[in-house]
Amino acid sequence: MNASQLRGWIVGTNGGWSAAARLLVVSLLLAVAASQKAPAQTFTLLYTFTGSPDGEFPSAGLLRTADGSLYGTTQNGGDSSCGDTTGCGTVFKLDTTGSEKVLHAFNNKLDGRYPRGGVVRDAKGNLYGTTPAGGRRGWGTVFKLDKTGKQTVLFAFKNGNDGGDPEAGLILDSAGNLYGTTAYGGKKGGGTVFMLTKSGVETVLHNFEKTDGQHPLAGLVRDSAGNLYGTTVNGGAGYGTVFKVGQGKEAVLYGFTGGTDGAYPNAGLVRDSQGNLYGTTTEGGASGVGVVFKVSKSGQTVLHSFAGGSDGGRPYAGLVRDAKGNLYGTASTGGTYGYGVVFELDTTGAETVLYNFTGASDGGFPVKGLIRDSSGTLYGTAPSGGADDAGTVFKITP
Repeated sequence: MNASQLRGWIVGTNGGWSAAARLLVVSLLLAVAASQKAPAQTFTLLYTFTGSPDGEFPSAGLLRTADGSLYGTTQNGGDSSCGDTTGCGTVFKLDTTGSEKVLHAFNNKLDGRYPRGGVVRDAKGNLYGTTPAGGRRGWGTVFKLDKTGKQTVLFAFKNGNDGGDPEAGLILDSAGNLYGTTAYGGKKGGGTVFMLTKSGVETVLHNFEKTDGQHPLAGLVRDSAGNLYGTTVNGGAGYGTVFKVGQGKEAVLYGFTGGTDGAYPNAGLVRDSQGNLYGTTTEGGASGVGVVFKVSKSGQTVLHSFAGGSDGGRPYAGLVRDAKGNLYGTASTGGTYGYGVVFELDTTGAETVLYNFTGASDGGFPVKGLIRDSSGTLYGTAPSGGADDAGTVFKITP
């Protein structure tokens, strides 16, 4: 898969989401060793998916709990009896020994299919997530998975005023309310920001239209006052926006122009203690293959413009930030072998490539963000590659 094919899978011809694109077919051309070292960094392959029954194509980020377990979703794999021969996806747990357990395999009939977002966990150990399709109304679900493995659909979208096609994961407040986005639906058809109570009652907090953004594909970040921040892949001037929703109002904090400032932010944001927001775009920039940006009260700043070569290109994933202000992320293409990179960006904007994916046993084309533990170890997923070309889970240790 080259960069053009990857863009065709994730983004439509006008830069918007291709809702019909659900499967990834990759032909691996390289057989390069799956372990590399960047300066003071070590890559470790934690798990390789096989497709059935353990899952295939992990297209979301991970959740790590205090005991070191990792939780996530796969878009395909699991139980092929769901009506899709490649499976309708799974929720999985990976323990510290590298043993994987499928917590739920989606059946498409009522519970949803093809989860693309990760999961969030409450204090009782319940997991919550979304599926962008399936469910009794056909336009996706919000689900709960308890500690016994029982799955409950909290809400089924119908692509009306309620929204449809929730592509991203959720965030949880102290009262147990869930917040998320839908890529489509709402009163204007451009997607929504919604809140869902723990009993499954939905409130649409914002309906997107062209002027203020369209088609949010990413999740949200919430500040101490309850304001929500996110991105839309389209709308504004046509190339996407950074927005804020609070007190019943939405404000566009920045509208991308498609030039050197970037275009089509697919990923969500990370926020620092001063209220600055950091993210990525998949296109635009000096070379047209994306940027890392910062939005502050004074405007937008490009921190790094990808060249598409050794530094990587087309970042579909968001960022994670350490206490010193360094940013970490993935780029879906570029690098030494063309299968993407894990990168670090310091506070001066200097980039260090921490790992080059080979597209072989280590994985390739990472499209979701990383998580970072207190020791600085990074964890992530690659949707392709591995022994069975079904994707991998990895860590990078400093």
